[in-house]
Amino acid sequence: MEKSYSDIIAALGEDLNRPGLVDTPRRAAKAMRYLTQGYHQSLETVVNHAIFPSSTDEMVLVKNIEFYSLCEHHMLPFIGSAHVAYLPSGKVLGLSKIARIVDMYARRLQIQEDLTLQIAEAIRSVTDARGVGVVLEAKHLCMMMRGVEKQASIMKTSVMLGRFRNDARTREEFLSLIAG
Repeated sequence: MEKSYSDIIAALGEDLNRPGLVDTPRRAAKAMRYLTQGYHQSLETVVNHAIFPSSTDEMVLVKNIEFYSLCEHHMLPFIGSAHVAYLPSGKVLGLSKIARIVDMYARRLQIQEDLTLQIAEAIRSVTDARGVGVVLEAKHLCMMMRGVEKQASIMKTSVMLGRFRNDARTREEFLSLIAG
C-alpha cells in the first residue's frame, strides 16, 4: 500500500523527496489501514458475548452515534450520525456494542444505503429483536468537494425491520424520538 501511495503522489507531479512528503506514503498507508479496520473485525468479536437476559420489551434506542466511512465510489469520507433502535425479545445488547457495530461496518469501503442495512441486520442477528430501526444521516465529501459541490446537503437513509416496518406506531415512536 505504501508503494501505491508513492506512485499516486509521483503521478500528481510531486517530489517524494520534498520534506513534507518524505513519510507521507507510510502515513497514508497507516491511515488507510485504520480507516478500513472493519474488514478485520467480525460481529462475534465486536459483540464479545455482551448479550444479557432482560424482561424489558420496550424500545431500546441509541441516537447520535457519530460515524465516518469511505465512499466506495471515490474513496472520500462521509461523516454523520446513526440512530439505532430495537425491540428486545428476552435479551439486550451491551450499550457500547451498538456503537461498535456501527463502527465496524462503517470502517469499510461503503455506500450509505448498504451500511444502514448491515447495521440493522447485525442488530437483529445478535439480539433476535422483534424489530430494528436504523436511520443514518451523513454529509458526503464526494458530493461536497467534487462534482456538484453542494455543501449543505445531508443524505438520510433508513432501514426498518420487523415491528418497525409492520407497525406504524412503533415506527412513528422511533422517528419522533430521534427527531427530538
